[in-house]
Amino acid sequence: MRAARWSAEHPWRAILAWVAFLAVAVGCAAAIPTHETTDADYRVGESGRADAMVADAGLTPPDTENVLITARGEHLDGAAAEQAAAAVVAAARSAEHVAGVGDPQWSPDHAAMLVSVELAPDTEDVSDLQRAVAEVQGEYDGLRIRQAGDLTIDEAINDRVGDDLGSAETTSLPVTLLLMLLAFGALIAAGIPVLLAVSSVAATIGVMAPLSHLIPSDQTTSSMIVLIGMAVGVDYSLFYLKREREERAKGRTTLDAVEVAAQTSGHSILVSGGAVIAAMAGLFVVDDATFNSLAIGSIVVVAVAVLGSITVLPALLVKLGRWSDRPRVPLLWRVNRRIGRGGLSRRLLGPVVRHPLVALGLSCLVVVGLAVPALGMKTHSATLDTLPTSIPEVQTVKAISVSFPADEGASANVVVEADAAAQPAVEAALTDLTDRAVATGHFVASGRGVQTSADGTTSLVVLGMPYVETDERVNGAVRELRDELVPAALGDLDGEHAVGGWAAEDLDFAEHQQGRLGLVIGFVLLLTMLIMVTTFRSVVLAGVSTVLNLASVCVAFGVVTLVFQHGWFHEPLGFTTPGFVVDWIPLFVLVVLVGLSMDYHVFVLSRVREHVRNGLPTRLAVERGITDTAGVVTSAAAVMVSVFAIFATLSMIEMKMMGVGLSAAILLDATLVRLVMLPAILVLLGERSWWPGRPQQPRGVVVSEPEPAYELSGR
Repeated sequence: MRAARWSAEHPWRAILAWVAFLAVAVGCAAAIPTHETTDADYRVGESGRADAMVADAGLTPPDTENVLITARGEHLDGAAAEQAAAAVVAAARSAEHVAGVGDPQWSPDHAAMLVSVELAPDTEDVSDLQRAVAEVQGEYDGLRIRQAGDLTIDEAINDRVGDDLGSAETTSLPVTLLLMLLAFGALIAAGIPVLLAVSSVAATIGVMAPLSHLIPSDQTTSSMIVLIGMAVGVDYSLFYLKREREERAKGRTTLDAVEVAAQTSGHSILVSGGAVIAAMAGLFVVDDATFNSLAIGSIVVVAVAVLGSITVLPALLVKLGRWSDRPRVPLLWRVNRRIGRGGLSRRLLGPVVRHPLVALGLSCLVVVGLAVPALGMKTHSATLDTLPTSIPEVQTVKAISVSFPADEGASANVVVEADAAAQPAVEAALTDLTDRAVATGHFVASGRGVQTSADGTTSLVVLGMPYVETDERVNGAVRELRDELVPAALGDLDGEHAVGGWAAEDLDFAEHQQGRLGLVIGFVLLLTMLIMVTTFRSVVLAGVSTVLNLASVCVAFGVVTLVFQHGWFHEPLGFTTPGFVVDWIPLFVLVVLVGLSMDYHVFVLSRVREHVRNGLPTRLAVERGITDTAGVVTSAAAVMVSVFAIFATLSMIEMKMMGVGLSAAILLDATLVRLVMLPAILVLLGERSWWPGRPQQPRGVVVSEPEPAYELSGR
């Protein structure tokens, strides 16, 4: 309140300070290079130890590109395929940034040929190789000659992600502005929340540049900042602006209206921001480079949005005065005035307040029905199956994995570190291990043999698997390799060994995350509950909010499981179901949803408590508080749902999962939870809702006078 009063009394200073802050932040982004995460930051468990051993020994395989030759029709002309392969070899050897070209190899069924191209160290551009392969393709119309590898598929994915996020950002701004126009009916009032949200996002991206040298920045962090920043930035401005507008409509001066808004909505914004920050801090518990980066980005953007809401926003409102309601959109303005405050919610709340037990029972049935599918949720790391099939390189890699499973299917690495004098014994043991592994039927020899470092102290063997990465047998094969095969073959060696590779990394990450998931849930719920207890001085309200948050999270998990694991609505959403949920999605959705849903609960409960302090009984305070906040919460929820729904339309399936889960849960949270479950529970609890003590009006606080009871009940 003091910050808002100072900003309102010195508006130009507050506005200029905010502009200066933005300038400094943008300057940081321009002057300080962002420190991004590296592969070493993602090492976990035994696979991380194996990767470190391989990297220290200089055995990290070079980037490669594979050229696949197949028939356009049903049968492959062997002679033509061999001629084309020879042409590819010759063309690749003459291309830039090529260190070596392997001999063409036939697939076991002679339905395809593969040419592997080893790239020079630090290569980032393979366009010359792509042109060479394209020229060979032009000479053989009856064959399909396709290229895919480390660099080309990364480039294709990055291009697609960039296009998706650019499309989402371009679409979200006009959609948000349109929703604000519907909410306010005036152009300037609609633009203020969007302006604050955009400036908060810009400032945060600038501040993240120096912070990235403390916590390395993941490539997805910028998208997270935009997502959270637009949601909370618009919400906080909306809460504040609506209350200031409401107080002006009662005859208060602009300065007095801003002060009341600071005492009420401003306080709610601080509490909501603290709850979101507490929830996002739970990501640090996972101890993962990506989650650490997402956590710091989210925390900073929420803090910046809160700062703007209690400083520059009051200053803008004072300077604009009644001009914030100009220029009016005639039709929208009249509709807003005619509907009034909570016009639709009054009709919905009536039956809930009269029959709270029935309303609560029916709403619980809906929540349980949507949440039950989450009990069968299967998670897995992102694979080729989660990438858009419209990316040509993805199709090529899938085709290679079918014809050459040892090269492109799941695989595991066994690394041994011992004295150089023991190298012959190590090589013999690894050869024996390969024979044992192949004999199980779960592994295939890669054909690369035992690789040894230049100093002879580290040896490596790669074991392929005849399974795709998502096959349930992959994890079992890795466990068998670690628990049985490796100890049997390498147990007598005097040295250190570890099993790594992509399959082992996926298993270790899943086990690491499962071990931390319970800690994250406990941390987030406990911290947000403490915030609610401190804010409302009610253990009961804190418990109710926590239970309702969990209900929304369970619904999100259930909807994501139905859509992406079981394939519901896959055609309208434009994806092929992978049969699982990407492993980081549930944890991410949990913390984001708990944080954002607290916005509504804090704002609504603050208004209910305000009426209780003014002397209303709890039943009427609940009805009036929810009615008063209905328009604001509906508008805020519409913004969040629309922004997240945009992500559900993108081509990357991970973005779809995040968008569908968050938009569905927030839609339910702002409707069924807020308009049915919350009022039903509070009415049933009555005065016990405020245990251990009913809120009392503090001295010196300016609040609105309660309206007559007949306006609340409709009599």
